[in-house]
Amino acid sequence: MAKFSFANQPQYQVLTNQQIEIIHNKALYILENTGILYDSKDALKILESNGAIVDFDRQIAKLPPKLVIDCLTKTPNKVQLYDREGNQSVCLGDNKSHFAPASSPLYFMESDGQTVRLAQAKDLQNISRVNHLMKNIALQSTSIDLHDVPQLVGDSFRLYLLLKNSSKPIITGAFSEHGVADMRAMLAAVAGGEDQLREKPIAVFDVCCSPPLKWNHISCQNIIDCARAGLPLETISVPMPGAASPATLSGSVLLHTIETLGGIVLAQCVCSGTPMIYGGAPMNFDMRHNTTSLNSVESGLISAAYSQMAKYYDMPSHTYAGLSDSKLIDVQAGLESGMSALMATQAGINVISGVGVTEFCNTFSLEKLVIDNDICGMALRTAAGINCSEEALAVDLISELGPGGDFLSTDHTFKWFKKEPYMPSDIIDRRSRRIWEEGGSKSSFNVAQEKVRDIFAEPEPCPLDADRVNKLDKVTLKIMKDQKISELPLGPRQ
Repeated sequence: MAKFSFANQPQYQVLTNQQIEIIHNKALYILENTGILYDSKDALKILESNGAIVDFDRQIAKLPPKLVIDCLTKTPNKVQLYDREGNQSVCLGDNKSHFAPASSPLYFMESDGQTVRLAQAKDLQNISRVNHLMKNIALQSTSIDLHDVPQLVGDSFRLYLLLKNSSKPIITGAFSEHGVADMRAMLAAVAGGEDQLREKPIAVFDVCCSPPLKWNHISCQNIIDCARAGLPLETISVPMPGAASPATLSGSVLLHTIETLGGIVLAQCVCSGTPMIYGGAPMNFDMRHNTTSLNSVESGLISAAYSQMAKYYDMPSHTYAGLSDSKLIDVQAGLESGMSALMATQAGINVISGVGVTEFCNTFSLEKLVIDNDICGMALRTAAGINCSEEALAVDLISELGPGGDFLSTDHTFKWFKKEPYMPSDIIDRRSRRIWEEGGSKSSFNVAQEKVRDIFAEPEPCPLDADRVNKLDKVTLKIMKDQKISELPLGPRQ
């Protein structure tokens, strides 16, 4: 598709073509006249050498429209991800959506659905095992903060656990200046080398903006490191109406556009053609309770709007959806997760992070992850729409059978009755009440509990082979030595 085109707009559109152009032009105006703060001398030097007007004392770079447009034209319109074995897995682009767990919860919910505690390494290992078997969740994620792992290696060790336990592509990110380099070495050890990793990327790196209009030092360094290494990166702007962005939704979309373009320009100035995803984590600041909701209707509207901006720039998009603010796996959790997941898929967002998570993206639940797998399946089926091919319309069949005809026993029905509808797991109970009662009158949460127990009763579904475990362990041990860490839970032994 062409850059600056309306040809690839999604089914669900909250902005008109004219409004998209207005936001684009206003963003160019602010980038040129106000600029963005980059807390990095290296980043400022790179930008200056590419035509930006830089004030090194204030750390402000003003980006001329020509520079911004030139950088946008260099960004790929698709990002192909591969699995751990080097097979094509997920292609990010067009209007096709892919789900991933969220990536920042501090807490883990036990299987009783009540007890919440600080997350640990064993929890991420278990998340990766369960998520590997969820057919409607295409991506893994370094889903939780590990409180039993030193912060110095927290980012790289989360990646270590995922690489050992699942072959799915990974959404990850670094918390430190050295994080990208360390994690690149891990990925290369599994992919077969740095050249192979560049050719067949198996992970996307989230890089977060610091609103408003600021890219902090670590984020700048992560962008630079990812771009130099050819690692796909996902810029994450965090508009929060009334707090970290204007109180209006359109103003928040404009701020998101400015910040995101600032990240794109830096990456493309480092290396033309760096694969990128136009991402974000819009939040609704509830001034009644001083809480921030990633899955409010307003968050969904902002996401849908900036997805249209991404389509206009012919770039893949990302947001948070499929999660809930509920403290339990209850009606609220299902309502919010389903609503936001459906909005995101209808908006054609390519990476949708958030499944498995509750309580303002603070708590991860394996049971919710299992339930959300069916929410994802339904949302993806809705986004696929209706097949109106000649065969699907069945004109000849309808004419042949005529009034009172029986469709049940036809070859057409045998061919289509499984592939046309989404067939949910038994999380979604469609049995009669009598049969449901005879089966124990189990709730969806009860069934999810049983599924999680069954998964752990079976052998590990996708362990890494011994040769690559050895290579990954050697890289990880070097990282531990560099940071003076002698031992990690579930980590390699000296």
